[in-house]
Amino acid sequence: MTRRLYFILLQCLLFFPAGAQQDYMNETKTRKDQRMQWWREARFGMFIHWGLYAVPAGEWKGNTNHAEWIRTTAQIPLKEYDKFLPQFNPVNFDAEEWVQMAKDAGMKYITITSKHHDGFCLWDSKETDFDIMSTPFQRDILKELADACRKIGGIKLCFYHSIMDWHHPDYNERRTWEKDRPVEGTDRKTYINYMKNQLKELVTGYGDIGVIWFDGEWEGFWTHADGVDLYNYVRSLKPGIIINNRVDKGRGGMAGMTTAGGFAGDFGTPEQEIPNTGLPGVDWESCMTMNNNWGYNKADKNFKPAKELIHKLVDIASKGGNFLLNIGPKADGTFPQESIERLKAIGEWMRVNGESVYGTSASPFEHIQWGRVTQKKSGNKTLLYLHVFDWPADNMLQLSGMANIPQSVYFLSGKEKMIFTAKENTISIQLPPVAKDTISPVIVMEIQGSPLVYKAPVIAAWSEEFITTTDVTVSLPDGEKRVDIRYTTDGAEPVITSALYSRKIIINKNTVLKARSFHHNKPVSAVTEKKFRKVKPSAAVAAVKGQPGLQVSYYEGKWDSLPAFSSMTEAESGFIETINPGKYKNREKYGLIIKGYIKIEKSDVYNFYLSSDDGSILYIDGKQVINNDGLHGMVEKKGAVALATGFHSIRIEFFEKTGGDDLRLFIESRDGKKREVPAALLFHQAGT
Repeated sequence: MTRRLYFILLQCLLFFPAGAQQDYMNETKTRKDQRMQWWREARFGMFIHWGLYAVPAGEWKGNTNHAEWIRTTAQIPLKEYDKFLPQFNPVNFDAEEWVQMAKDAGMKYITITSKHHDGFCLWDSKETDFDIMSTPFQRDILKELADACRKIGGIKLCFYHSIMDWHHPDYNERRTWEKDRPVEGTDRKTYINYMKNQLKELVTGYGDIGVIWFDGEWEGFWTHADGVDLYNYVRSLKPGIIINNRVDKGRGGMAGMTTAGGFAGDFGTPEQEIPNTGLPGVDWESCMTMNNNWGYNKADKNFKPAKELIHKLVDIASKGGNFLLNIGPKADGTFPQESIERLKAIGEWMRVNGESVYGTSASPFEHIQWGRVTQKKSGNKTLLYLHVFDWPADNMLQLSGMANIPQSVYFLSGKEKMIFTAKENTISIQLPPVAKDTISPVIVMEIQGSPLVYKAPVIAAWSEEFITTTDVTVSLPDGEKRVDIRYTTDGAEPVITSALYSRKIIINKNTVLKARSFHHNKPVSAVTEKKFRKVKPSAAVAAVKGQPGLQVSYYEGKWDSLPAFSSMTEAESGFIETINPGKYKNREKYGLIIKGYIKIEKSDVYNFYLSSDDGSILYIDGKQVINNDGLHGMVEKKGAVALATGFHSIRIEFFEKTGGDDLRLFIESRDGKKREVPAALLFHQAGT
């Protein structure tokens, strides 16, 4: 051993002693950009949910609304569910055919369920017999997919992996109906070690894996510390791998984005939805089903049209995100015919227009009524891709707010040059009478340098309702300094003679505030409008002999939305310290009424945030403030209310059908941060 090598090894031992794990969360921006580059350029991937749940195909005892959650939604005992093992024999599975279909559709990666919540593994795992080798098929699905990706090329293989596991005995969360699976004697460390060993098999045994896509992190079993540890562990196996934010506890419901700093994960995961606006500087990927279910359900024929799926892909790309579109294969190893047809249609569009999606970044424009815009650098030029969803009736396409004069405008398909005019920061493009592409024709606009877009001002205030006065600020996105802001408070459109914004505006009466950007004394943006309303605060209750805690009534039943609890008989009642399911957590098919009083320390308008899985409603002083009803995962809704100093009645109705169950309430004041409502503010009437 050379002296130099000896000192290098000594330094490694000093900085990373045996058993220590490197902190991969503090990498430089440059290194993360390099690691994320292929994923950001890909923009489009295939999600695959496949496992034993494909055997019943969504049906159990005559009920046909199940899918990949069937073991818990149908309350199937473990021994009964295990009987699907000898029935899973996908003899028509062809890995190369799957990969080729993804590639032909224009997708750049495949994310498949290596293990879903039921614990069944699609690969030959040395850690369990509950895997593909215990079925009649006895072929490693993931190995064949990895081989097919290498052979065909152009598709990167990624693995979805559930943290939650309904099969492993040491994953010690239980459904309330699982009477035959005691928690006593379980060891969570044993399960976590099992999961890490399986992840090591996946990350190191199947070639160049691009992403580990975690899920099932929401139960109480998993902690923030566990998430950070698992993130670092997986990256220690392969430093360049990408990991989603569901490895940790920071995801904010189905919206999918990490709610605060300090949580592990490389990208956000909106589920079945697309953010309303772009998220500058943030990586995210919307995952979505073609029909209503992730896993195969033979009765579910509610497939989205190919045109709608293409528009979703473009919408996501125009906001700087990726689209992960799901397939639920049948138990025989084939894709549903409806999915095949849609993949083919998407592929036909992508072969012509893929350039306008791959490697693009978010639109420089805020809102385009007729469609969406993506952009891409090309040397010293920028290519703006105008995706026309709604063909203008007058065949004239207007793009407002841009200072650049295009060098060239043409259809991406066929490169046919188009006539345009540029006047007062508006580009007008003459379209033919009929669109050749009826799905989403793409027009390319070449400009020199970067886009110079004049954006509309942003009007910000604590609340649009106020008791005495409210302070309003008006600003420009991205710190724009080239323009002036002019505004009105009487509802009139701002003109060059309108008031010039220079400092915060104090409003003390009902007001319609409008603002607009001006450059060289000419309007260059759309008008922003916000209405402000003076209100009287809800009066406090005259006298409350407050005792800490809230009353709770518990009901049993199976609902898809909040029932009329007033017509039902409670199964039991009691008290809880704060707003959550309390001792009822991890049950299913139940409802709660939580009621009492909240103490308000200062008269003002307050924002409340109600987060629940499934539905909930918040009432304060008998008035509905937030409606978060319906079947859904953890979703947060916001409401505002003006309250006077003192006690106010509070009532929350909540129901849980199946799956995760949680309930949280947050309060936000003008001079404070958003925080979970503390027990110190919650009371019930003495003697009740």
